[in-house]
Amino acid sequence: MSLLLDNQFKELPADKSVDTKTFLDNVSSLPSFFDCFGSSVFSIIKKDLNGNITKIKAVYVQDPAKYATLQNILEAEREAHKEWPKVGATLLLFSYLIQALLCPNKKIAALYASPYRSDFLKALSKGEEVKEEDCMANLRTFLVNYTATVDAIYEMYTNLNAELDYTV
Repeated sequence: MSLLLDNQFKELPADKSVDTKTFLDNVSSLPSFFDCFGSSVFSIIKKDLNGNITKIKAVYVQDPAKYATLQNILEAEREAHKEWPKVGATLLLFSYLIQALLCPNKKIAALYASPYRSDFLKALSKGEEVKEEDCMANLRTFLVNYTATVDAIYEMYTNLNAELDYTV
C-alpha cells in the first residue's frame, strides 16, 4: 500500500465543505511524505507543516462543534485578525499545501535534494517492491481528492475576498 493512500483525502460533499477533523486526520500524514525524499533538506518543511497542523488542531479542539469545517475556522480568523488573511494557521497550512504547485523555484531546488526515482517510489510504497506503474497509479489516486480539497480551500479564501499572494 502506498504511504499516501493510508490517509487518503476523502471525496468532498456537494457543497465542497471540508470537515476539519477529517482534514486534520488526512493532512497529519503528509509530513511523513517528506521522509521519502531521504534528505534532511526537507526537515524544515516537515517541521513547519507539523507546526501549522498543530495550530489548526489547537483551534479545532477549543470547540469542535463551532469549528466543524475549515470554512468555520476561516471565518473566525477573519473576524479575529485585522491582518487576515496574512495571519492565521489555516493560511500557513494552505500555503504549504499549494506551494509545490505554484512555486517553480522550490521545484528546482527540490530536484537537487531528491533521491533517485526508484528509491523515492520504493519509499512511497513503504519499502515494498511495487511496479512503477502501480506506484504512479496510487499517486494519481491520492491526487484526485487532495487536489479537490486544495481547490475547495482556495475557493473558500476567494469567497471570503482574501487577497492571496504566494510569491516566494
